[in-house]
Amino acid sequence: MKDDIFNDLSINQRIYEIVRRIPPGRVASYGQIARMVGGGVGPRQVGYALAALKAGTDVPWQRVINAKGRISLPGIGGAIQRQLLLEEGVQFDENDSVNFERFGWNGNGELPHPAQG
Repeated sequence: MKDDIFNDLSINQRIYEIVRRIPPGRVASYGQIARMVGGGVGPRQVGYALAALKAGTDVPWQRVINAKGRISLPGIGGAIQRQLLLEEGVQFDENDSVNFERFGWNGNGELPHPAQG
């Protein structure tokens, strides 16, 4: 069944493990995370997995944004995500976009962004 991938807890766990590796002050796109998970997982599945997280999770969901460098969440969720990113030192331009060249995560276990000390 095609929808099984959207309910596969092991896939969600792999997504969460990768997202946990994104250092403070860095962001990744839904598509980047999907490519890292592999196995036919797409950006939408990454979004579904992050949306399924419970309050107080240790998964830094706020560090995942869309491929255009923008927050996809509407309303209060997006405002919370933006505030959390700002607190980590991520900056937004006049179009409310994040520059992936400056703040993007390369997928490795890199050190936190220099602005984080």
